[in-house]
Amino acid sequence: MTMQPTPSGFSVFEAETITLADRRFLIRRATESDVPGLAALLRDDALGASREGSGAEEMAGYQHAFSLIDSDPNQLLVAVDEVTNDAESHGAESHGADAPQQSPETRPAALVGTLQLTLIPSLSRRGSTRLQIEAVRVGPNAQGLGLGTAVFDWAHDCGHRFGASLAQLTTDKSRADAQRFYARLGYEASHEGLKRDLS
Repeated sequence: MTMQPTPSGFSVFEAETITLADRRFLIRRATESDVPGLAALLRDDALGASREGSGAEEMAGYQHAFSLIDSDPNQLLVAVDEVTNDAESHGAESHGADAPQQSPETRPAALVGTLQLTLIPSLSRRGSTRLQIEAVRVGPNAQGLGLGTAVFDWAHDCGHRFGASLAQLTTDKSRADAQRFYARLGYEASHEGLKRDLS
C-alpha cells in the first residue's frame, strides 16, 4: 500500500536536533531573517559564487522566493544551526541523540547549513509522492563532522514521515565530489537531468 502524504504537507513540521562529535545542531524551518545568511551559504561555493548575488536587487529576489516557499505547505526551507547551549526552540525533538534539557537562557545560534525539501505528488508510480532535495549547503565551520550525511539521513526520514516514497535530487555534472557523496548515500544516476533557460 502506498503511503499517503498529509494534506497539510510540511505545515506541522517541528524542529529537531542532532548531535555529532559533541556538537549539537538544530534543524528548523527557516525564517525571513535567515534569508541573508542562507544566501551567503549558497554563494560560498565554486558554482554559487558565479550565479548567486549579494546586492539589493538580488536580496529582493531571495526575499520574494522565501515568501513563495514559506507560503507553500509542500515546501520546507531548512536552516541548520549549531546550538551553543541547551536553549533550543520550544518543542524541538531529539533525532538520534538524547533530548537536551530546556534552559531559560538563550544565546544566538550559528547558522551552518541549509537545504530545501519539496513534496511532489504524482500520478506516476501508483500515485506516489516524491521528496525533492535541493540547495544543500554545509558551511566551512561545520564541515568534516559528518553533518552532511546526518542531515540527509534526517531528510530521508522526514520525507518518509510526510508521505514520500522516493527521494530525488540533481547535481551539477562538474561536482564530482558531490556525486560520490550521493552515491555513498544510495542515490543512483538512473535518469538524465535536462534543463532549459526560460529567461
